[in-house]
Amino acid sequence: MAKIRSYKLLCPIARGLDRIGDRWTLLILRDLHAGPARFSDLQHGLTGIAANLLTDRLNKLVADGLISKNAGSHGTTLYSLTDLGRRTRDILFDLALFGGQFAPEGEVVDPGNMRTVAVTLGTACQRVITQDIDLEVQFIVNDEPFVLLAREGQALMQAGQASAPDVVLEASYEALLSVSEGEIGLDQFARDHTRIAVNTPGKEVELMQLISAAIAVFSD
Repeated sequence: MAKIRSYKLLCPIARGLDRIGDRWTLLILRDLHAGPARFSDLQHGLTGIAANLLTDRLNKLVADGLISKNAGSHGTTLYSLTDLGRRTRDILFDLALFGGQFAPEGEVVDPGNMRTVAVTLGTACQRVITQDIDLEVQFIVNDEPFVLLAREGQALMQAGQASAPDVVLEASYEALLSVSEGEIGLDQFARDHTRIAVNTPGKEVELMQLISAAIAVFSD
């Protein structure tokens, strides 16, 4: 593992940055909030990262107890968040809110695997969910599947297929970003930028109410 510099300060912010402040580290954690991932999944989603640097960052996160490395099917290795790693969810979401105040610079590269939506949309839903909401939603974002489970006052969004979705919503990442940043309204998003299939009548209304409340978090 390459030697990574430390601030060597007593300040807890500095100590936190010693663990998650290196380039690419927060983006690795961002992608793992969407669920366990292989090395190749992570590399695909982190456009521009070298394989040896990704290896170094993953090894350090394992050593610091933020992620675990486990055997997957067919001889693969999966990286997953630990309980400590899952505590970065709100850090990442608040960083997304902060970053949304700035326009992209230079040549913009879209996220390679869309796993970022698990932190942004999933955490926004968690912050506004009420006890009466009971939804299982299959999102298809740029052809990649995500499941939103929203029930009993908890909301979790991860990559994968829903078992029994009440609603299937297909949209582009660009459209989701535009509606979350206020560039288009929710009505226009639903009308012009989504395809919705309803398996449980009435749940599409519940979903749009949840998304509407979640979008408001981005503008607070």
